[in-house]
Amino acid sequence: MTRALTMRRPDDWHLHLRDGAMLNGVLPETTRHFARALIMPNLVPPVVTMADALAYRDRINPALEGADFKALMTLYLTEDTDPEDVARACRENVITAVKLYPAGATTHSGSGVRDFDRILGVLEQMADIGCPLCVHGEVTDRQVDIFDREKVFIETVLDPLRRRVPGLRVVMEHITTREGVEYAGAQDNMGATITTHHLILNRNDLLGGNTDMIGLRPHYYCLPVVKREEHRRALRAAATGGNPRFFLGTDSAPHTDAGKLCACGCAGIFSATNTMNLLAHVFEEEGAPEKLEGFCSRHGAAFYGLPVNEATITLRKQDTPVRFPARIETGAGPVTVFDPGLDVFWAVEPAACSAG
Repeated sequence: MTRALTMRRPDDWHLHLRDGAMLNGVLPETTRHFARALIMPNLVPPVVTMADALAYRDRINPALEGADFKALMTLYLTEDTDPEDVARACRENVITAVKLYPAGATTHSGSGVRDFDRILGVLEQMADIGCPLCVHGEVTDRQVDIFDREKVFIETVLDPLRRRVPGLRVVMEHITTREGVEYAGAQDNMGATITTHHLILNRNDLLGGNTDMIGLRPHYYCLPVVKREEHRRALRAAATGGNPRFFLGTDSAPHTDAGKLCACGCAGIFSATNTMNLLAHVFEEEGAPEKLEGFCSRHGAAFYGLPVNEATITLRKQDTPVRFPARIETGAGPVTVFDPGLDVFWAVEPAACSAG
């Protein structure tokens, strides 16, 4: 039985830091274990130009307080995005990717894309220079059931778009369905991120369908929403199967408790604090602890053409459950930490990062 896992330091390929007091409060929860993270650009106002990305990075770096961590920046794609600005930002290594939000799909996506024809010039430029497009893969048509929005997006938006720009490198972010797994796993020039919480939760957990958790669970509400158990099983098979097209993107998304616990609660689960502990548990359950390093530390780096981190972390299985904080305090207000609803025995050793 495996009792210890030493692996290259992981990367998070989908992370929300927000800004201001919230940024300062949540950043240490990521830098404790992760060496790099792809930072989402859906601020208010969004990060839409190279100048915006540089300014945001200049707000992140002072908050690191000496932590060994690199923030990988992205741009928020709009119908008015300048292809030359994207190309320059990519050439000068200011950004690592561009993010596509369908307008109205999730938090702060109101400036996103409605008419996909209007972004073809940018996508063609990105294909020419090899800049990846990260996609929030859901349609926003109110006639489409929220549990089907990923499947319909693949059929009606993503696949036709990729046929029009075949050289474009695409990451389907936070896939949640069997259809997402099947599509991403079979395509050239594609990768897909999977979150920690989608490996653990199904929609019964969210909606009170489990006998020991009666009642709506607002801290399990995220977008894309968690799906049926068959989809969770497909995600687990993809994450633990060793396919390099699949890699970790936590989509750790902090909202204050006041923003979550209200009549129209915010979508997002904050998992930066305990993701590595939970993933060790999941991979052990699936009989694949040796595949954890690939999913967390190697596959994403390979897709983005970056070297694997030299430093390592060690997770060790202990005899008593690990106790995670219920919430963290930030200058913006308290943020609840993802509670998986199960005992986890994998601890990250306090000396989290060592030289490789």
